[in-house]
Amino acid sequence: MGSTEHDKVWAETQASPEFQALKKKFRGFAFPLTAAFLVWYFLYVALTAFAREWVSTPVIGNINIAFVLGVLQFVTTFLIMWLYERHSSHSLDGPSDALREKVDKELAQ
Repeated sequence: MGSTEHDKVWAETQASPEFQALKKKFRGFAFPLTAAFLVWYFLYVALTAFAREWVSTPVIGNINIAFVLGVLQFVTTFLIMWLYERHSSHSLDGPSDALREKVDKELAQ
């Protein structure tokens, strides 16, 4: 299969309703979660920069609010990773595999 035919298959795939639906499912999950995480991250940065007295407040012993918020950044990252894996497994993997098989079949001709 020539490069032009190869490009045609990929262009048709990207324009297909299946691909558009897959892209919509991905973006519908990824964009809001990314925005929420960035707001949470910049809130943490702003608090540590401008609310030093408050974030310096001890919670337990030498552990203060800033430390707790910093650890929660890691917790949030792992939570997002888990949520994405779950979303991907349930909503993206099946349609993605079907689309890949369709493309592979067309490219093999």
